[in-house]
Amino acid sequence: MPRFFRPEGRGRRSGRQFPGEIFPVTKLDIIRAVCERLDMTKPEAAKLVQATFDALTDSLVQEGRVELRNFGVFQIKRREARLGRNPRTGEAVPVAPKCTVTFKPGKEMELRVRQRDATSAQTPQIPAATAAAPERSPN
Repeated sequence: MPRFFRPEGRGRRSGRQFPGEIFPVTKLDIIRAVCERLDMTKPEAAKLVQATFDALTDSLVQEGRVELRNFGVFQIKRREARLGRNPRTGEAVPVAPKCTVTFKPGKEMELRVRQRDATSAQTPQIPAATAAAPERSPN
């Protein structure tokens, strides 16, 4: 599986910085991975990826639930109206009911994430700022 990598700590085109080497994966990253895996041209892979996303979205809107075995379940859930608070003023504000999309990962995805978590827990990582900081004298 290809690794998603952007050199020199840069994020998306917005220039946002992300800590360490963790970057959000973009659609372009997925297109590049599909190109490598299936030996396709970039425009062909872009059409494939977009068609997949469109099919998922259309199915979710029509059916309210999309189950992908070993991956997870996307589901539309309705949130009821409630009373919220304005964080600046503390004033009570009515929040309208709305629909939202939830995702519950499948068993295989959960297992792979746990394996990744266990692997990263075995190798303690020291933040760069802490590792590079000179020791202070106790004066």
